[in-house]
Parts: sequence; structure tokens; C-alpha cells
Amino acid sequence: MLAAAVRRSSPGLQAVSRRSSYIQIGNFVHRRQLAREKFQRSICQRSSQFHSSPFSRQQHQDNERITSVLEQYKSSVEFPSATHSFEHLLRSANAGDTVVLHGYLGPRADLSKKLSFVRLTDPTMRQNIQIISSAKDDAHNKLKSMSANSPVAIRGTVQTKKGSTGEREKVDVEKIDSLEIKLVDIWPLNDFSKDIIMTPETVFSAEQRYLQLRSDRSLREALRFRSEARRVSREELEGCSPPFVEVETPLLFKSTPEGAREFLVPTRRKGLAYALPQSPQQYKQILMASGIPRYYQFARCFRDEDLRADRQPEFTQLDLEMSFATGEDVMKIIENVIRRLWSTLLGETLTQQPFQRLSYQDAMGRFGSDKPDTRFGMEIVRVDYMLPQDLIQKITPITNPIVEAFKLSSEENSPAQTLEFITRFLDSPAGAEFNQNPDGGPGIFVYDSKRPLCGLMPFGFEAAERVEELIEPDHGDLIVLQARKNVPFSGGSTPIGDLRKALHWEAVKTGIKEAPSGFDFLWIVDFPLFSPTNENEPGQGGAAGLASTHHPFTAPKSAADVDLLLTDPAAVVADHYDLVVNGVELGGGSRRIHDARVQEIVFKDILQMPDSRVSEFSHLLEALKAGCPPHAGIALGFDRLIAVMLGKESVRDVIAFPKTGKGEDAMVSSPGKMSEEALATYHLHLRD
Repeated sequence: MLAAAVRRSSPGLQAVSRRSSYIQIGNFVHRRQLAREKFQRSICQRSSQFHSSPFSRQQHQDNERITSVLEQYKSSVEFPSATHSFEHLLRSANAGDTVVLHGYLGPRADLSKKLSFVRLTDPTMRQNIQIISSAKDDAHNKLKSMSANSPVAIRGTVQTKKGSTGEREKVDVEKIDSLEIKLVDIWPLNDFSKDIIMTPETVFSAEQRYLQLRSDRSLREALRFRSEARRVSREELEGCSPPFVEVETPLLFKSTPEGAREFLVPTRRKGLAYALPQSPQQYKQILMASGIPRYYQFARCFRDEDLRADRQPEFTQLDLEMSFATGEDVMKIIENVIRRLWSTLLGETLTQQPFQRLSYQDAMGRFGSDKPDTRFGMEIVRVDYMLPQDLIQKITPITNPIVEAFKLSSEENSPAQTLEFITRFLDSPAGAEFNQNPDGGPGIFVYDSKRPLCGLMPFGFEAAERVEELIEPDHGDLIVLQARKNVPFSGGSTPIGDLRKALHWEAVKTGIKEAPSGFDFLWIVDFPLFSPTNENEPGQGGAAGLASTHHPFTAPKSAADVDLLLTDPAAVVADHYDLVVNGVELGGGSRRIHDARVQEIVFKDILQMPDSRVSEFSHLLEALKAGCPPHAGIALGFDRLIAVMLGKESVRDVIAFPKTGKGEDAMVSSPGKMSEEALATYHLHLRD
């Protein structure tokens, strides 16, 4: 309306109105300009203050560092693919070819400012080739800025190495000397920290397991060998008729009293926890009731037990099970797997005859161990019935003991040297446990043909003669006596069996005896089905004073053994079998109880497990009731198997990331402490 009025007014009034509007617009523009200038001055002041403070300078430096790191990283994100492996290079590359190779730089040798040599190791770290770099190429300065052991991609021209005959090496050669690469370009893919010192003499700690693997070819080759052993085992099992089927079973199981201590996994549901499986035993038996006739897997297993050189809290088993089968069937399959592994990977042909068998009683009696090394003799014999009582009383406080003996033959030792050897051993820390045996320390005698009764005077004439006939000692041999209680064998070894093994290896170490060679396989059979409970083993928690020698699912061996279940369970022989080689137990298996009623008798009437514990096996019992066929199986300790094949003393040498003797992974610091927040999440609290 105002605008309309202005339009209707006189021309003079319209001119005044326009001037007023122009003044208002000019004032608005002026105020806005002043505000902008004030804002800019404020920004400049704050910027000046920001750049002058220590904090701002540090942030500026951090920004520059981050920018630099990201720029370097960009060069490693986009790099050329390799045109050749080192084997392919040897096989097909010609002089003048342009190639792209990947690998790790070795130490650089600078002949001058303008010429450098460096060896490039391939990604498998099995082969290396020489790289030549000259200042006339832009890549020269880039190469000189890189650390040894850094991963790179290089482009270069193939040349025949000067002085070479031109004849190519075999494709698996470690050092390629017939060819070399003239460097054209290089891409740094990461930097090897200058703080890390890596030389052939460097010994890395368990905290730096990745550097142990990187610097020790034997560790890397063990992992490759292990992978090949898996492949060969799979081929053998899947080539059977009918073939074995690889089935993965759950790792989150439940706690059941099989015999070993378990690792528990708490959940967020209050009071509920999983247990990591000691083995896939129950799942694989359920598979037999599920119509899977032959199962296998490389199973991860977990046991919270004391650790030794051949044990880890988590380990791998080659696990298998067969329905409508006996233990004999399983042993034949495993013997074929072993023959295939030894032939394919070691180039060694094993006997086609069935492996030797030794009963548990014979193994314990003759060698003092249920996993004997039978290659070096030193068999144990019982001698208490021929010894005078005064001698027995001198070596043991036990009444009516069993006394056993073995001899250690010394190749060319004199009696004095033998005496020095055994004295030094018994005085060492290794001999302490034998001296401190509560059943009495070992009786030591050196056979000396120049002494009365050849050094066996304490035996008396008659006993000395009988011992000589039994043991057949030679001049300088060591005769060892050891007493034990007159009770049936139980457990895995006897004191004299442990002493036999320890003395033999000490004799090998000191050069008295040669180290045994070869592989001596045998099956240990006829174990007792039940053994006296051991306070160091959890067992099945029954009240009978007995525990399953292996696990409570093992079947009695014969109909006669079934008859003994209720009358004399300690005398029942199990249909169990352990595979042993060179004193190492590779694995064990058994025929299983496939009848739910018999399984319940074992749980309730023989082991006298409480109903609460029996109910923990309800899933298995229900599966057995569903017409489960007879079945048998075995589990081979895969880590131990590889260690034996490669001649390693410890399974840690064939595992990528093993635990220490305390069950810890020093590299990642596990196990770790639980925070209060994590404990609360799982409804847990720590006791004081």
C-alpha cells in the first residue's frame, strides 16, 4: 500500500523516497563490510594464537607426520602384480625379459655411490636372486633408502650373470646364480624397523614369535610339512571304500566328566557356561547313530592339564570313527595312513606286515612304560625271587616287594668309566628323583670280571650265577636293581622304567651308546578298562574308587570281560589300543559301548557316578538308544605325529603359535586378566 501511495505521489516525493532507500541500502552494506572485517581480524588473531602455542605446534607436526605416513602407504596400496615366481623365472625367463618380482630385500652391498647389489628373497623365503642397481636409474635412490628385510615389488630386466656358464639351476635351488635382475623400478611395501636386529646369530624370544618364524627356516618348513601331512592323510582316508567324510563338530560344548579337566566359557546367561571339548568323542559317537558310517576331522581339542614337551592346552587330533567296525578295522586304516605318510613325505617304505603288538602288562613288565622305545633293548626282568633277603632289605624298606633289574651295556667302557658315569648321573639333578624314591633308590652294580663274583658279591654265589644267566652281562656293563610294591601295574610307567629311559639317553648324550635310529611302530593293547582313582586326575567323579583308564565309553574286549564287569571290574580288559613309535604315544582309540543300557551300567553300577553326573550324558544315551551300530575309532595327536616325523623334541617346533610350559602365549599375553566390567557381563566375581 505504501509503494502504491508513493507511485501516486508527486515526482518530487518519489525522488526523495529513492534517495532515502539508497542511503538505507548503503548503510546496510557498510555495516556488513565492517562485520566481515571484524570476523576476519578475529580469525587471524585466533590463528596467530594457535600457531604460537606448543600444543598447536605439536598438532601441526602430528598432521605433517600423518600426511607423510599416508603418502608412503599409498605407494604400497597400488603395486604391480608379480609376472613370475622365482621357480617360473628359472624355468622360462630369457635374458632381456622385463619381469616383476615380489619378495624381501637382503643386506645391500654398495660397490660405489653409483652401483649396488642386493639379493631379493622370494615370498616363500626359499629362494633368492641378485638385483643390480645403478645410479643412472631413478630406482637407485629409492633402493638405497630401504632397510634390509623390507618387503618390496621390483621391476627389472633379466640378465645372464657374469661368469655364469648360462646353465640354469634346478627350479628348487635356494640361491639363483645363473641369472640376475637389472633394477628398473622398485615399490617399497613396508619398512623393516631399524630397531630390530636380525642376524643368523640372533635369538628371538617367544614374545617375537613372528621373528622366530621369519628367521628360522626349519620352523617355516615344519609348517609346510604339516600342511602336506594333512593333505596326504585326507587323500588316504577319502580314498577308502566307503570313503571317510570330513565333518566339523562344535567347539562350544558342555562340561561332562570324561576324565580330563576342561576349559569353561562363561555366557551372559547367568550360571550357564560352555566347555571347550577335550575331544569330539561324544559328537563322533552320535554321528555313528546318525547314519554317517565313516567320519574324520582335524579336530581342535582343549585340556586344562599339566604341560610337558609333548603337550599343549590346545592341540590338534586326526580324529576318526567307523560304524559296523571293530578295533582291528581301525588299526588297519591307521597303519595305511602311517605307511602313506612315511612313503610320501619321508621317502621311507614301512613294513606291509601288521605293526607289532604288545600287551599293556608286557610293556610295563619288560620296559616299565606303556609307550616304550623298544629300539635299544635294556629289557627289564624280575629278580626278587632269586635275591637274598639281606640284599633286598638294603635296597628297599618295602615288605615283600617286587625287585626288577636291567643292564646298560657299555660299548668299550671299563668298569671304572661305567662307575664314573652312573655316579655322575645319580649326583646330578636328573638323578635326584630316583635317589629320593620312597620305595628305595636304585641298586647299582658294575660287572667287573677281575673282581670276586665279578662285582656281584652282595648277591651271593647262587643269586649271582642266576642273575648272570638271566641278564648275560659283559665286562664293564651296569646292572641296576629297583624295588616296587607288589601290586598290579597302573598308570603309564614304573620307577625302573623311567630310570631305564633316563639312563639310556644320558648314555647317548655322553657317547657311551649310539643314538637309536629308524622308526619302531607298535600297538599297545589289552589295557585295564578301569584303574584306581588318582587325586591328580578328575576322573568321572564316581564313588567306587575306580576311574576309566581312558574314558567311560570304552568297551570291554571280550564276552569274558563283560562277565567280569560286576564281579571284578579291576580285572576287565579294555578293547583299547595305543599307537606308539620310538617311545612316543601317537594316539589311542577303542571300540565303544554302543548299547545305552550297558553304558548306564558302567556309569551307575561300576563307576558309581551320581545321577546328576550321569544326566550330563543324556544326549549320548538317547542317541545310543536310536539303534546305534557297533563302532570304533581313534585319535592321533597330529602335533606329536609331525614332531616325530621331523625328529623334533617338542611339539612347539611344529606349531605356528604354541603356548609356553605355563600355558601362556607370550606374544599376545594370553591368558589375560578379566576386567570388572567383563566379569559383571558374565555374572562372575573373583574370590578373595
